Amino acid sequence: MNSDNFWDEEQVGKRVGTKLRNLRSMKGLSIEGLANHIGVSKLTLGKIERGEANPTLSVLWKIASGLSVPLTSLFSVESDVLISRKKEGFQFNSSDKVFIVEHMFNNNSQSFELFRGYLQPYSEYESEAHPAGVVEYVTVMSGELTIEVRGNTYVLQKHDSICFKADNAHKYINPSSELAELHFTISYQNIT
Repeated sequence: MNSDNFWDEEQVGKRVGTKLRNLRSMKGLSIEGLANHIGVSKLTLGKIERGEANPTLSVLWKIASGLSVPLTSLFSVESDVLISRKKEGFQFNSSDKVFIVEHMFNNNSQSFELFRGYLQPYSEYESEAHPAGVVEYVTVMSGELTIEVRGNTYVLQKHDSICFKADNAHKYINPSSELAELHFTISYQNIT
């Protein structure tokens, strides 16, 4: 990472902790109340709030969903101009590290989020259901991808795109020997 990159992991960890504490307080939730609501331990939430933990993608999704906020609101930075360079953004990992999602830009309107995704060869990642009304748009930038949504399977090649309601568990599968590079837009415009 270059020296002008504001996605330093320690800095982001502290930013996430501060944002989590502020959002939780604004919603009138105790750490214990939020922990019980989202199924993440009170100890883990406390460590995240203090900037002492590097939460997985799954934990961050649970926190954002539990607080009814977009994922990126947990670490937003305000600026007039931002550049998102490949592999320099803050990255979220699945617990087994086969799926990496890289945040691209903050959207202060909180109606959508942009990410790059990297799914390792011959691997899969199952995403938990997002809140009702969340829609995912996924474009394969390189490699190939199979997506399972609502019991149906869709095979995507380079530059193919798919759009689906993400309020059920869905699975991303890379059936090839090549890294699958993806572009995600997650829309919150129709959240009920």
